[in-house]
Amino acid sequence: MASTRGIEVLTSAHDYLREVVAAVPEQQWGAPTPCSEWTVRQVVNHARIDQEAYGLVLTGGRPDQDPFQPADALDGDPVGELDKVLRSVADAYAELPADADRVPTPLGPLPLPVAAAAAAMDAAVHAWDIAVAVGLGGKLADDLVEGIRPAAERLVDHLRDSYGVFAPARALPDGHGRAEALLAFLGRDPHWTPPAA
Repeated sequence: MASTRGIEVLTSAHDYLREVVAAVPEQQWGAPTPCSEWTVRQVVNHARIDQEAYGLVLTGGRPDQDPFQPADALDGDPVGELDKVLRSVADAYAELPADADRVPTPLGPLPLPVAAAAAAMDAAVHAWDIAVAVGLGGKLADDLVEGIRPAAERLVDHLRDSYGVFAPARALPDGHGRAEALLAFLGRDPHWTPPAA
């Protein structure tokens, strides 16, 4: 049951990322994002390469680009390129045995539900980054938040401490929602808005 839930969470995160990227206005690809050093183009490229890594590592491969040095440029069809990668990853995960307890991931081997949730976390949070950057409203659905939270709790502190890939967790006032809590734990300001022009 938990394994099926992991795949459902990954599918939901991929749908969210796909939907947000497809809605980016043409003039907003160069907009700043909550990932302070990266434009929308770079976050899209980073998210695509990260998802590609989750798929390729299953067969011992790796992307030919560094996800932490994403290009600030797009090829002709960024939506189509992203969709191709997301479909490939979803298909690869769907073929894994439901009881797989050592699924290869870029973060090391993990049980299938955690591996799928880790890939989902990456896709969903970068979808949020893009959405708030271009004014689409950054709403992480509660079921998606609940699905990726266990992976965040298991992995993020280690990744933050060992590799610096997340900013420090942020404190929030009382009365925040689950999505705000997750974003703050991942080092993001849940109320981030683009800087004034």
